[in-house]
This record gives sequence, C-alpha cells and structure tokens, in this order.
Amino acid sequence: MMRDENAPELDGKYLGTITSDFVKISDTLKEASYQIRSRKFSEYPIFPISKEMQPIGKIFIGKAEKDLDWNYFITYLDEFIQRKLIGEDAVEEFQNAYKDPDEFCCLFVIDGAFTSFVYIPYPND
Repeated sequence: MMRDENAPELDGKYLGTITSDFVKISDTLKEASYQIRSRKFSEYPIFPISKEMQPIGKIFIGKAEKDLDWNYFITYLDEFIQRKLIGEDAVEEFQNAYKDPDEFCCLFVIDGAFTSFVYIPYPND
C-alpha cells in the first residue's frame, strides 16, 4: 500500500494540479493539521484528496467551494488503521516516514485504483 512519495506517475499526472490547489488552501490545511494535533486527536493528520466523493475522512474543502481540482477530506492515522489501509505491521513504518506536520502536509491521493501518500511542503510565511 505504501509507495515511494515521488512515484513517477505522481509527478507527471498529479503534481501540477495538486500544487496549484495547494497554494490556494495551504494555510487552511496547516491550521487544521495544527488543531488536530493541539487537541490531541492525533499526531498524524492526513488529508485524503479525490476528484470524486469518497468515504475516507470527512469532507473538508469541496472543489467547487474554492475552485479547486480536488476535494479535500480530513482524517488521521487511526482511520487508516481501522479501515486496514495501513496494516498493523506497517504503522511504525508510516510513523517513521511521516514528515514534520508543521512543515509538510500529508495528502493521500485517491484517483480510481491509484492511491499514494504525498508530502507537500507548506509555503514559507
């Protein structure tokens, strides 16, 4: 399930639209990540993104709402474990690979059968 964060199919096919979206909403995502962590829900916020509606997490920012290419959902590691998207044996690996959430946003790209975790750096203030 876990893939290299810089998988070639990701770079070519997705990175452009994700990056153009991200510029518009990075502050909102960063604040949400901070709130999840400061309220002790989880140390591992994850933002699933999909062009269609999908069942992981709760809808956070709809694409029509902000003229985006992707819908942004919000959840955290526990849901991925409960849904068996990350196996019990892979939790530690995920936690070790998880980048500093003050500096990087953890996206989970869902496009049909393709799924991948991507870490995008927040713009410097």
